[in-house]
Amino acid sequence: MRIDGQPTRTIAPLEDGRGVRIIDQTLLPHRLELRVLRSLEDAAEAISAMRVRGAPLIGATAAYGVALAMQEDASETHLEIACARLLATRPTAVNLPWALERMQRTLAPLAPTARREAAWQEAAAICEEDVALNAAIGRHGLTLIAALHRKQGQPVQVMTHCNAGWLATVDWGTALAPVYMAHDAGIPVHVWVSETRPRNQGAALTAWELARHGVPHAVIADNAAGHLMQRGDVDLVIVGADRVAANGDVANKIGTYLKALAARDNGVPFYVAVPGPSIDWRLDEGRAIPIEVRAPREVTHVTGVDAEDKLREVRLTPASSDALNPAFDVTPARLVTGLITERGVLVAQKAALRQAYPEAECP
Repeated sequence: MRIDGQPTRTIAPLEDGRGVRIIDQTLLPHRLELRVLRSLEDAAEAISAMRVRGAPLIGATAAYGVALAMQEDASETHLEIACARLLATRPTAVNLPWALERMQRTLAPLAPTARREAAWQEAAAICEEDVALNAAIGRHGLTLIAALHRKQGQPVQVMTHCNAGWLATVDWGTALAPVYMAHDAGIPVHVWVSETRPRNQGAALTAWELARHGVPHAVIADNAAGHLMQRGDVDLVIVGADRVAANGDVANKIGTYLKALAARDNGVPFYVAVPGPSIDWRLDEGRAIPIEVRAPREVTHVTGVDAEDKLREVRLTPASSDALNPAFDVTPARLVTGLITERGVLVAQKAALRQAYPEAECP
């Protein structure tokens, strides 16, 4: 994707081979600042603080975190320490353990002297594969949008939730890849962007990247989604996923389940865009997916810019009120119209997933 006409990825190694550049997403949409990660701790902090977020990008950052760790100490002990440290950062996105297991599987058999270069190469390979997966998701999702446009003869109204655009991946995005491809192909498309409280990834991130790419969109309050579906203003919903169980149950940003319920009640197709690495074959159903509970402060406070364009954090709630902040919810497979994967649009059922991914190791 591009920022002001410049091809840009969310994460990339520095030319000197001693660090990794990321976009600090905690500052968007008010500030576009690049940040350099130079150590294992830098990578772990970036994931925990959500400077990088989105399941595919979390996995890619973890892979580069291992590479940075090998730069510090390439011993077997430090490899295990690095993987354990990164694994503890966030529990829900399955791409995190997937990437760490892949890095460990690649590096463990090697001599310490060979691990540094191999770690950088493997992390780069994970990133390139992510871009290819997302591009394929975009092509398969494009067929859905194109078909709706041919049928209706008017702009296709897409609703999304949270941020599953290129900021959540290395490039292209998952849920937004079909939107970008449709827009670039000249198909008129409009996106309803739910704000996604409490961290507002929709209002802050999705709206920002759609605006930069020139895609027509409007930000809505989360609770307006059902109303728009009732009015017939939504043609389809496309969201991303942090983890999909083997039976097709989907864990995504909190509030996704409510949109799926509203979509079902109003006959609106509800699709989940998900790459293969986000499918957890070890979990039979969604109730086993670990749900991250984050700090109450994300609910009680909000950050924005004031009249002088300075970043400010303000409290929304009474100082004496507690808050609960589950970061994800689980949408049952029965509410999912289809999973848009790099291997096609699949029915959200175990048999269909196993047929599409016969090589997957399923305990």
